[in-house]
Amino acid sequence: MRWWHPADIGFALRSKAAAVGQATRLLLRLLAGLGYVLKRPGLLRDQIHFLGNYSLAIIGVSGLFVGFVLGLQGYYILQRYGSAEAVGMMVALTLLRELGPVVTALLFAGRAGTALTAEIGLMKAGEQLSAMEMMAVDPVERILAPRFWAGLIAMPLLAAVFSAIGIMGGWIVGVLLLGIDGGAFWGQMQSGVDVFKDLGNGVIKSVVFGITVTFVALLQGFVAKPTPEGVSRATTRTVVMASLSVLALDFMLTAMMFSI
Repeated sequence: MRWWHPADIGFALRSKAAAVGQATRLLLRLLAGLGYVLKRPGLLRDQIHFLGNYSLAIIGVSGLFVGFVLGLQGYYILQRYGSAEAVGMMVALTLLRELGPVVTALLFAGRAGTALTAEIGLMKAGEQLSAMEMMAVDPVERILAPRFWAGLIAMPLLAAVFSAIGIMGGWIVGVLLLGIDGGAFWGQMQSGVDVFKDLGNGVIKSVVFGITVTFVALLQGFVAKPTPEGVSRATTRTVVMASLSVLALDFMLTAMMFSI
């Protein structure tokens, strides 16, 4: 019994190619929308506030507890080798290189990404985007571009906040609770963390993740079916696709950055 007809395979491939082409065109239009966004900085400011400030609480609390765990586990592991003072360096490198950008991106996808998808999807379902086109207003420039560039800006800032609070969490556990010398904690960190290799690569990761998560969220909202069920499925796709994309990109970026 034949399960797949050649015509079905061809239709599936053509549909996937069309979806990739649509996503590429949308990304190019969002990048080209920078000029429009710079002419209206108020739109960008409002979206940075919406995406960044409203995500700050979950980012801060998560960073604090991640720092607690890293400080505790790092102390127990390094104590076996008589290097408990290196907990500060271990916490800082782990956060700046990996956990800061990655965990922030995953939380950003769950908090801000879903909000963007639901907002754009509901605007499409309410025919607000079509109404803008009828009034000769490009919805990509007016609605999507400010959100895209706001996500690109907010993501590195949130990752920096996450890493800073995580380091403070590691200091609280390591120095205040476990009795590690404070000077050794900060001294090891200062000598072991390179500004360009560690901090710089973490910033590059956070920018790439910000572009990825924000674009996936906007794309899913823009192509969502204009029904409650369609918006719900688009929101679910945003979390799944953005999270998997972040993890895959993290592996590729780490392989390129730290293996050279």
